Amino acid sequence: MTNLTNLTMAEARDKLAKGEFTAVELTAAHIKAVEAKRGLNAFITETPDLALAEAKESDLRRQAGKAGSMDGLPIGIKDLFCTKGVQTTAASHILEGFKPQYESTVSGKLKSAGAISLGKLNLDEFAMGSSNQTSYFGAVENPWKKKSDPKAKLVPGGSSGGSAAAVAARMVMAATGTDTGGSIRQPAAFCGITGIKPTYGRCSRWGVVAFASSLDQAGPMARTVRDCAIMLGSMAGFDPKDSTSVDMAVPDFEKSLTGDIRGLKVGIPKEYRPDGLSDEVAKVWDRGIEWLKAAGATPVEISLPHTKYALATYYIIAPAECSSNLARYDGLRFGLRVPGKTLDDMYRKTRAEGFGAEVRRRILIGTYVLSAGYYDAYYAKAQKVRRLIAEDFRKAFESVDVILTPTAPSAAFGQGEGTDDPVTMWLNDVFTIPTSMAGLPGLSLPAGLSSDGLPLGLQLIGRPFDEETVFKVAGVMEAAADFTAKPEGV
Repeated sequence: MTNLTNLTMAEARDKLAKGEFTAVELTAAHIKAVEAKRGLNAFITETPDLALAEAKESDLRRQAGKAGSMDGLPIGIKDLFCTKGVQTTAASHILEGFKPQYESTVSGKLKSAGAISLGKLNLDEFAMGSSNQTSYFGAVENPWKKKSDPKAKLVPGGSSGGSAAAVAARMVMAATGTDTGGSIRQPAAFCGITGIKPTYGRCSRWGVVAFASSLDQAGPMARTVRDCAIMLGSMAGFDPKDSTSVDMAVPDFEKSLTGDIRGLKVGIPKEYRPDGLSDEVAKVWDRGIEWLKAAGATPVEISLPHTKYALATYYIIAPAECSSNLARYDGLRFGLRVPGKTLDDMYRKTRAEGFGAEVRRRILIGTYVLSAGYYDAYYAKAQKVRRLIAEDFRKAFESVDVILTPTAPSAAFGQGEGTDDPVTMWLNDVFTIPTSMAGLPGLSLPAGLSSDGLPLGLQLIGRPFDEETVFKVAGVMEAAADFTAKPEGV
């Protein structure tokens, strides 16, 4: 039998339909892969018994002719999505042991489509980080290795680092991620997989532990563009329980992969070549432009003049919303409680012990910029700049259909690098944050390898709710890149 863990989701779906193997066999193969690769620390909670029970039910549905769009396909769920009866921690000590009595809308939709969850995937604590080193449950290791130093442990990116590592290591066929400022796209680039942050409002946020509510968006991470299209179709849709969910029909994203992009105009923003951009990343970007020209698309230089303010704006707005959202963790209702002499003392001790250093840092920044006397100087001004960033994109899309940029300024770096300088770490999201600030769809796909044998990604940005064009162009680029490399030992 084919090595089942090397199949793409689309391949496995078609072979399940033909009866070449069962959902139980496919799930069991992935459970073995999870057990064999525990050293990567990609999972916080494994649920093999639940997965096998769901696989048996999937086989029965298929026999009855009632298979769903993702029936029998083993996936992982980022541990930011509430899962009924299964521990949901947000990779934080303060939520350790918390078992929700409800299911998030997105994970519920995937379950309804027949997807089989193998467990909850590691992440940066409360999704705050770009390297998956802030998790209370330990850092995640990237399955890729440097040629020059094969023993060095590399970061998988963040915050969806567990999701990216698990997909790249063939532990799961696909995984859910969330993206606030690049947390699907940057780890996808670091791990040589594909991931898309849909338009804000495309997927419900209900039941997803909140970081920054005006930015957070769920999306799929998988090994191919087609797999992401299949999974997004199952994740997306209107949800009356989420006030920011958009009531709009969900297209068949897989049908958009026509392979024909002739006549499309692709924007190339001049502001995305800053000092310090890796030569290798710049060359991959230029190669991507050539692929699109060869396929009949026309590259057009555009300007996004407020890009240079995006990072600073993000690190005012996101921490402000974080400080508000995380005020609910007080030790009274759920999660960790550290006894104190008074109620205020209990609050202080619980939050001091329950939150890690990066989360505390962002709460402090956010509380400061929202405080009396500083609100207008920081938060109100940042919201105005955010509107200007969105306006830049709106003007650009009057003359182009999609925008092509690098995903990250470099390949994956070593664990421990830059941890003493938070600003250096924050710069990893310099190319992804503007898209998030404007609420636009952004997809990262692998486009080549660095001289050290590490994946490099390119990002495609689309108009609001035009994921179809993003997928169409991504499909063409994927075929041109012919990225067949995978981590050693996979």
